Amino acid sequence: MFIFQQVTDIRYYLDTKRLANIEIGLVPTMGALHNGHLSLIEQSKKQTRLTVCSIFINPTQFNDQKDYEKYPVTIHQDIQMLHKAGCDVLFLPSAKEFYPLGTSLLPHYNLGYLETVLEGKYRPGHFQGVCQAVDRLLKITKPDLLFMGQKDFQQCMVIKKLIELTGVSTQLMVGPILREDDGLAMSSRNTRLNEVQRKKATAIFQTLSWMKKQLQPGNVVQLKQTATNLLQQQGFRVDYTELAKAETLELINEWNGTDEVVALIAAYLDEVRLIDNSILTS
Repeated sequence: MFIFQQVTDIRYYLDTKRLANIEIGLVPTMGALHNGHLSLIEQSKKQTRLTVCSIFINPTQFNDQKDYEKYPVTIHQDIQMLHKAGCDVLFLPSAKEFYPLGTSLLPHYNLGYLETVLEGKYRPGHFQGVCQAVDRLLKITKPDLLFMGQKDFQQCMVIKKLIELTGVSTQLMVGPILREDDGLAMSSRNTRLNEVQRKKATAIFQTLSWMKKQLQPGNVVQLKQTATNLLQQQGFRVDYTELAKAETLELINEWNGTDEVVALIAAYLDEVRLIDNSILTS
């Protein structure tokens, strides 16, 4: 596995591969890798001839400085995992290398409705930061395919919008959520949970599963409220427990019985914020 820290170096390397008609896949991460990330590496290896993974803890997508400072850093372990998984290239830039002119004059993206609800509402500026990082990565690596996980359901929709706005030829590929044996969605933030919190965290998946069983055509307001209550009874501080049309992320209080519906949850266990989602109609 080749490791690049300089933009000019990885650009030159990938340009030579592109001239040889080698299809490139990109898996963007912030490190603290887990099997969910590795499943995206595996997907890229199956669909492209050269897989690039980036590790960059992007400061512009954290609206809480404390959250940024506490984000887990496990770079040596990450490198070993990527090497074992057969990743071809690791891009490991510093913040100064990634944003050579600083972060005050970065682009703003017209994300419309997607930036006003759920994560957009509770983490103002977050998706602008995500787009700034992914846009920069796409410009540097120019991948044919971009691999991201469904766990960040809204983020995937935002990146699809970014691709439309920028007109790049990269195609977004969304991989399924990987879960632990007890249902907890794999996440880098799980490493911040202590043993007691880790056991409690499974309540999110249990609540999503309950919502899937209870979903019926008609009014769904009480369903959402009961799901929130279930989490609060387990000690969670809930940002949202919502139902939305899976295609547009339009929040719904009524379900017509035919639209594909996704349930989305964001909740805190003490200082650790966890998110998860599930397509209820599949």
